Amino acid sequence: MEKYSRNIKLIKTSTVASSLEHLLKGQLGFLNRYFEVIGIAAGEKSLKIVELREGIRTVRVNMKRHISPVNDVKSLVRLYKVFKKEKPHIVHSITPKAGLLSMLAAYGAGVPVRIHTFTGLIFPSKSGVFQKILILMDRLLCRMATNIYPEGLGVKNDLIKYKITNKPLKIIANGNINGTDTEYFNPASVSLAEKQELLEKLNIKKDDFVFIFIGRLVKDKGIDELVRAFSQLSALVTPIKLLLVGDFEKDLDPLSPQTEKKIELHPNIIPVGWQNDIRPFLTISNVLAFPSYREGFPNVVLQAGAMGLPAIVTDINGCNEIIKEDVNGKIIAPKNVEMLMEAMQYFLDHPSEINEMGLNARELVVKKYDKNIVWEALLTEYEFLLKRSKNSNS
Repeated sequence: MEKYSRNIKLIKTSTVASSLEHLLKGQLGFLNRYFEVIGIAAGEKSLKIVELREGIRTVRVNMKRHISPVNDVKSLVRLYKVFKKEKPHIVHSITPKAGLLSMLAAYGAGVPVRIHTFTGLIFPSKSGVFQKILILMDRLLCRMATNIYPEGLGVKNDLIKYKITNKPLKIIANGNINGTDTEYFNPASVSLAEKQELLEKLNIKKDDFVFIFIGRLVKDKGIDELVRAFSQLSALVTPIKLLLVGDFEKDLDPLSPQTEKKIELHPNIIPVGWQNDIRPFLTISNVLAFPSYREGFPNVVLQAGAMGLPAIVTDINGCNEIIKEDVNGKIIAPKNVEMLMEAMQYFLDHPSEINEMGLNARELVVKKYDKNIVWEALLTEYEFLLKRSKNSNS
């Protein structure tokens, strides 16, 4: 791959810096070998982490995830000023609000290559006026962009179905925004002593069957259904545990009070909050339970697969592209407690299949979704777009 001059600037934007920190981990540093990479987002603490870890420059621009006209205009003006000053060759956004504002500002500032990656779509799960507003916003975003990349086939199909854009829609590599570090996410990366220590800390017994969920503890992730299914199952089957790795969100899409109460009081549900390193928790678990309502291309399913865990997922974008029924997991309908219970019961009744499905899961992730596959494909795409832009201006 040809090495670019460091005079070529690539700006990556997300609404909040935690997206750059977690969703693009390692990618920004990799790209910084070829371009001068600048990260833009809200959130000073996470931006500093990104800056130090990836070795890139960052600029803080306050952006709100929800619709906020006054704040959005301020953010738009700020982005425009940054783009005019930096004169980047590429602006690439990855989250909804940053996508709309960045593409508008980059268009106004004359940035030649303006890219947005749709990592998931909100509007298919909404209705009425709010859905129409979201669709109009995404159509405007696409009009301002030069290139649109859906994170997976399901996202691509929805963009076509809702007539969001007539622009070509290309999936980078096999899907997923960053790929998975399959050396880091490897069952051998956690020692037996670490596993034993964690089991003792969480009071999980050797014979306990452990289902694990990793992600934000919100309604949209299917937590209400997961807690109901587990509560009913645990009344019939012992010993089983449900490990919840992630934080509650009180403002955006909170859980029902009943679900929160069950999580707090149920003796076999173990909430451990946000964890920087999820590998030890995966190694003490048997099956990932991920009954989300909507996704783009979920990292958690890939990471669990790389750690050798089969998964129960819903038949939604991304999840149904990673999981193949009875090969590396089970696929159920969203918002269906009965089907979720049946899938959980299946794994309890067929322990011998867990190991086989887990091996299949890791093999698939290594073969199709390793980070190096995604990063190299993205770099090749940038090279193509820069050459095309240069030729069109000559």
